[in-house]
Amino acid sequence: MSPKAIDDLNIAEVGALPDEGPVVMVNLVRLRERSLDGKGSGWDAYKRYSAVVIKMIKARGGTVLWAGHRDTVALGRLYGHQWHYVVLIRYPSRAAFLDMMTSAEYAAANTHRINGAAEHVILATREAYSKLAG
Repeated sequence: MSPKAIDDLNIAEVGALPDEGPVVMVNLVRLRERSLDGKGSGWDAYKRYSAVVIKMIKARGGTVLWAGHRDTVALGRLYGHQWHYVVLIRYPSRAAFLDMMTSAEYAAANTHRINGAAEHVILATREAYSKLAG
């Protein structure tokens, strides 16, 4: 499968936000049962994607703060929250995030994400409080 552009990347919206320091991108992932390429499960394909993308994140000064599997919905409606995996990634700036997401290297890795994730939402956030800050 050839590299696919990230059609649902909201470049204008993210680019219009203030870019005054570190940001955390909250990744919510719902996995496919089987990878679209037939090479294992959705989780297998997502791990292939992650192995490539972590190098891009680090090259831009970013880091994975936390990653984990969802157990259940603790507060709120039990239906409609079908996320399997959550990842918090800190970037030094929104520009660093956009640079990665719009690169040809990311477009190539994105094939694995498409094969593995039935849905993937990234929430752009800025820190209001963190024990990691300064």
